[in-house]
Amino acid sequence: MSKTITIDPVTRIEGHSKITIQLNDQGQVDEARFHVTQFRGFEKFTEGRPYYEMPAITARICGICPISHLLASAKACDDLLGVRIPPAGDRARRLLHMGQTVQSHALSFFHLSAPDILLGMDADPAKRHVLGLAQAHPEIAKEGIWLRMFGQQIIEWLAGRRIHPAWVVPGGVATPLTAEVRDKILEGIPRAIEITQRALELWRGVLGEFKDEIATFGNFPTHFLSLTAPDGGLDLYDGNLRLRDAERGIVADQLDPTAYDEHIGEAVEPWSYLKMPFYKAQGYPEGIYRVGPLARLNNADHCGTELADKELAEFRKLSADGGAVLSSFHYHYARLIEILYCLETARELLNHPDALDTNVRAKAQPSRREGVGVAEAPRGTLIHHYRINESDQITWANLIIATGHNNMAMNRGITQAAKKFVHGDRIEEGALNRVEAVIRCYDPCLSCSTHALGQMTLRLQLLDPNGNVLDEKARA
Repeated sequence: MSKTITIDPVTRIEGHSKITIQLNDQGQVDEARFHVTQFRGFEKFTEGRPYYEMPAITARICGICPISHLLASAKACDDLLGVRIPPAGDRARRLLHMGQTVQSHALSFFHLSAPDILLGMDADPAKRHVLGLAQAHPEIAKEGIWLRMFGQQIIEWLAGRRIHPAWVVPGGVATPLTAEVRDKILEGIPRAIEITQRALELWRGVLGEFKDEIATFGNFPTHFLSLTAPDGGLDLYDGNLRLRDAERGIVADQLDPTAYDEHIGEAVEPWSYLKMPFYKAQGYPEGIYRVGPLARLNNADHCGTELADKELAEFRKLSADGGAVLSSFHYHYARLIEILYCLETARELLNHPDALDTNVRAKAQPSRREGVGVAEAPRGTLIHHYRINESDQITWANLIIATGHNNMAMNRGITQAAKKFVHGDRIEEGALNRVEAVIRCYDPCLSCSTHALGQMTLRLQLLDPNGNVLDEKARA
């Protein structure tokens, strides 16, 4: 008889979700689905708010990556104003973004995924968590905590607070970089780089233990989407859109990110509140692509910093035929490389001869009724698109969140892993953990991403004190 296995909740991710695995009559996996079970709806309830409130409002979408929303939203407001922010304001925003990416990637690697990587996919689940990691590998755990703290400290020193700061504003930033903050950040960068390099050595040392995971954790051909600099280099803050295929051939390049809707469509499925973006030229669902660290390193011609470029050369060797690195298991590796890039880039920004320039904000009134802001959040390409009326109030907003871009790939990835590890006659905890671990590769941020359109499904249950269902009503 066919049956369904439910993993609820998916653990060690940001947000709420479950996975269902459908087995056929022979006990083999037919399909797995990743269900995002929460709803946020920021696109709708921001309607009517003044445009200049949008950075502060949309930053509240998430406590993990509020800086990414601040930046994308502020860039959309810049577009509404029709201004070009001062170079010092641009550098300040980039510096803040480097701190954001460091802390987010450190959280993902050391706190959420390292228990699987260092303790083992089959380890006792009662110990397979960050506290168990701290007991088994105290120095690694301490370094991971320090690295994330340093990224958050960069944010606090620059913007006044670690979560939901109001420093990034339409037209630039509120206050300039000070010499004191510059020197404090510079002082911590060498230790942060050393920790990241040790993590990379650790990663290379254990990689041989995960051949099956590398082969089945979302290892299939897709396109890869990200921003790149005009010279094709890695850029997390600005640039144009590039799309490569599985052979690293350029499908589309230097696409204007403000015209994203000419290239990206959004599908909605009834079993998830997470939309499914796709590449319009190929249609849905054939137009599957991935975003985030793996996509950015597959897309970039170079990082542009010494240590990160050396690691990028090693990363390229993961593909024997010179094509793209396809396994989503290598998102972990890509995050560590990006941490190096962010630390090196932060040092360059701080050592800029005009680092303390006080001209950090351009002021203007809206000159157009529609604005788009795009940045590379830690998890991938983040798009904010606003329309305003003559009173400067939001009349329509569309947010395409990084995690949403990866939705089709996550669903296909858990199906691939489930078919390898899950068997109806012997369902093992370690096998189900591997299916969850596929999702952790993408480091999804579900609070950010749940903005599906249409009527929400609704299920109400009346339970007695023992948990028995007395009555149930459902709306599809």
